[in-house]
Amino acid sequence: MSPHDIMITPLARISTVGGDVLHAMKKNDQGYSDFGEAYFSSVSKGFIKAWKRHKHMTMNIIVPMGNVRFVFYMEQTKEFQIYEIGIKNYARLTIPPEIWFGFQGLSTTPSLVLNISNIPHDPDEVERLELSEIKYDWS
Repeated sequence: MSPHDIMITPLARISTVGGDVLHAMKKNDQGYSDFGEAYFSSVSKGFIKAWKRHKHMTMNIIVPMGNVRFVFYMEQTKEFQIYEIGIKNYARLTIPPEIWFGFQGLSTTPSLVLNISNIPHDPDEVERLELSEIKYDWS
């Protein structure tokens, strides 16, 4: 897999009285491969959560609150691919297995990240590196 296999899908945001409706995913959407679990993670402004790589999990990442920078890295080519998604660019990132990634909160308030994954979380399925082990300028 390479960072070019990452798919970004613009999502519908429907304004309604009292609060917006934010679409996430339907089972017939491109990028959907199965349902294992859905979970939320929060990230504070400037905080970096990196680096990890899933061996088998396909992730569908959505940021319904705040804004987050996602950085993807492919070891073989030393290539980075960067996406910023959230309230300013409401979209879904579909990330296949075997791609190193990290993310950073960009909003003044904590951002909320939703992962709709094709398999349940398994600690033996994920690999991790220290932040300093992949050289990327997060500033």
